Amino acid sequence: MHASLREAVEALVRDGDTVALEGFTHLIPHAAGHELIRQERRALTLIRMTPDVVYDQLIGMGCASKLVFSWGGNPGVGSLHRLRDAVERGRPVPLEIEEHSHAGMAAAYQAGASNLPFGVLRGYRGNDLVARTRVAAIRCPFTGEELAAVPAIRPDVGIVHAQRADRRGNVQLWGILGVQKETVLASARSIVTVEEIVDDLDARPGAIVLPAWTVDAVALAPGGAHPSYAHGYYDRDNDFYVAWDDISRDRDRFRQWMQRHVLDTGDVEEYRASVARSTVAAA
Repeated sequence: MHASLREAVEALVRDGDTVALEGFTHLIPHAAGHELIRQERRALTLIRMTPDVVYDQLIGMGCASKLVFSWGGNPGVGSLHRLRDAVERGRPVPLEIEEHSHAGMAAAYQAGASNLPFGVLRGYRGNDLVARTRVAAIRCPFTGEELAAVPAIRPDVGIVHAQRADRRGNVQLWGILGVQKETVLASARSIVTVEEIVDDLDARPGAIVLPAWTVDAVALAPGGAHPSYAHGYYDRDNDFYVAWDDISRDRDRFRQWMQRHVLDTGDVEEYRASVARSTVAAA
């Protein structure tokens, strides 16, 4: 169905859900994360291969009780200060973490998308991660080789951002991709935000299409990946990532920024206008 982002989150995301917002460097669903914050979703288990700024915001605003991930940081800049505060000091709420390798997360998503109970890979050897996360040794019945098994990722809600959808609800995305397809297929419910809605999808080299039957809600959210980028639509806002390091270091400054640019805005267009005004004023 086509819906506003506010309507989609109201209908499909509940407190206590397991929620995956995926996108790799590109097409990160920031607008959807902001709507979760506006609607004050709580006790979420957040899943993401590479939690960065949008997860720093969700965690810092008290939306999450657990994080399942394989790398976390402000890419190219440094730490996620709100994530660290939650893990190290329990602020604003304690955060349980479950850490995996990239390959482990990818295998777990693939298993979930394939309706299998676990994924199998060569990995988790020569370190102490096995003792600290959900992984088990399994022996191949054909060769006897010992492999690692990771439980399938099956979110309650999967959320991704894409370039466009048609009016029937088919979604198309291209450029650098992560596990967006697997996230949608593995999830019980799914939301896709898009840059535009068109009458028909034309062929694009390297593009993937999520057919309408795999998606519960498509929400128009132009600029919804900012500060990450949407290939063919806008570039990555590198200055934002650098600025976020200072904004997020101090809890009070972080809260003020979130109040001004997220809580006091109604949607992605108001958010982007607010951020733009702030950038101009600081210039």
